[in-house]
Amino acid sequence: MRKLQRLPIGDSSFESIRANECVYVDKTRHLFQMADEGKYYFMSRPRRFGKSLTVSTLRCMFQGKKDLFDGLWIAENTEWEWKPHPVVLLDFNEISHDTPENLKLSLQRTLHQSAGDHDLSSDAPLLKNQFKELILSLYQKTGMPVVILIDEYDKPLIDHLGKGEKALETAKANRDILKYFFGVIKGGDVSSALRLVFITGVSKFTRVSIFSELNNLEDLTMTETYSDMLGYTREELETYFPSHIRLLSEKTGIPETEIMEKLERHYDGYRFSKRDIRVYNPFSILSALKQKDFRNYWFETGTPAFLVNLLKDNGWYLPEIETMRATEAVFSTYELEDLRPEALLFQTGYLTIRDVTERLYTFDYPNQEVKTSFLEILFHSWTRGLRDSSQFVLLAGYLQREEYEQFIETMSAIFASIPYALETKRDEAYFHTVFYLMVCASGVNARSEIMTCKGRIDLAMEFPDKIYIIEFKCNQSAQAGIDQIREKGYADKYRQRGKKIILMGINFDSEERNISEWKKSDLIKETESSSPDSALQHT
Repeated sequence: MRKLQRLPIGDSSFESIRANECVYVDKTRHLFQMADEGKYYFMSRPRRFGKSLTVSTLRCMFQGKKDLFDGLWIAENTEWEWKPHPVVLLDFNEISHDTPENLKLSLQRTLHQSAGDHDLSSDAPLLKNQFKELILSLYQKTGMPVVILIDEYDKPLIDHLGKGEKALETAKANRDILKYFFGVIKGGDVSSALRLVFITGVSKFTRVSIFSELNNLEDLTMTETYSDMLGYTREELETYFPSHIRLLSEKTGIPETEIMEKLERHYDGYRFSKRDIRVYNPFSILSALKQKDFRNYWFETGTPAFLVNLLKDNGWYLPEIETMRATEAVFSTYELEDLRPEALLFQTGYLTIRDVTERLYTFDYPNQEVKTSFLEILFHSWTRGLRDSSQFVLLAGYLQREEYEQFIETMSAIFASIPYALETKRDEAYFHTVFYLMVCASGVNARSEIMTCKGRIDLAMEFPDKIYIIEFKCNQSAQAGIDQIREKGYADKYRQRGKKIILMGINFDSEERNISEWKKSDLIKETESSSPDSALQHT
């Protein structure tokens, strides 16, 4: 493929990228295979993951724009017939859906516009009939089977979640309209007039719901063959962006030998099938290479409030999110009347598959960008009304420099500032959750509820040269925490890493609503220290 110089940030349409000679990572092998082997497809992926660009690429393929594919896999390795097909594109990013009435009107306008583009008109009175008439008329006029591309089909539903009962009723009404509308595609006379149907979205509703009348869709969401169709593999990143990676290294001062590892920690890690293929978030990678800086780009584009509210309403113990387990059935469970946090966290991209053992999936945050940003959002939500929530950013530095007094004093100050009204159950789980959220939001590489052969480590925090192992107690003593770490051998799994291991016991007082005592022990030096009471006076 010829070398291209600019990055595809801004206009993400395939036609614009190729016409302006931006970098286009070649995924046409997947698109050819899909178009060659079947007709009806669905794929779910998180937002800003390349779904719209994929739809745009398919549109150009079927419109016969061969010149745009010069040098790409499909042009070099196949006998693809570049015959123009009529294409109907329904982009729900552009279709109004604030009310069921506006959803119907906007769909009608989109169909009329598509008909007008082909010098057709329709006088069918009903939305479903208009869609059917458009497909059959296009087929009859052109003599070529029609391609239906539907992008972000679920926006009329998920945009109304977490906004109260009235908004939920709007989502349900929109769902009924879409179920009725999409049912057109399967009809016998329509099916024979179709070449390809490709539907994208963030969420995956069960077949008895929105796609009950279109139950012949092949779901590619977790198909091994298509697990890397969206997103970038490490090989693709190194093949297509070497000059941009070099410029990022020069701007940040990070050696090229280390820059890929930093990119991997921040933006890689998404896995969409049993096959262990990981992909980078394309939006974050492209933004980092363009801006020549490491920031939480994907997260800055928006976090669904309904997801945060759902976790709170379900009383989820947040430290267990990164070790969540479920069977494959959870991936097809998405109903407005019974939203499952496990399914939502995976489908929206906040969790990904870490491991698969037989039929059991283990989940984790895909990368540091997602974990740090998501837990910061949760921290602010769980401590709403906190007088000064900015102090948490200092915590990572204190731990790195082993400034224990400053670390505990900052923690205590934050706990003291949390309004009493937010604390409904002041037990060890509550304190553990807020503590965990604070250190993760500060950027610490922390893991909670780590299983060992003798029990669970409450919290482990890893730095380049050291590892902290923490045990929490409530209304007991900090020494009891140190003793448990030793008795259970929690440090054993970290001894071979060549890092300093620091044990910490932290006790919370449920009446004082704060840290009452802490102790630390250097595993190698076996010396212990504890904070004086004066260091823990609440303000």
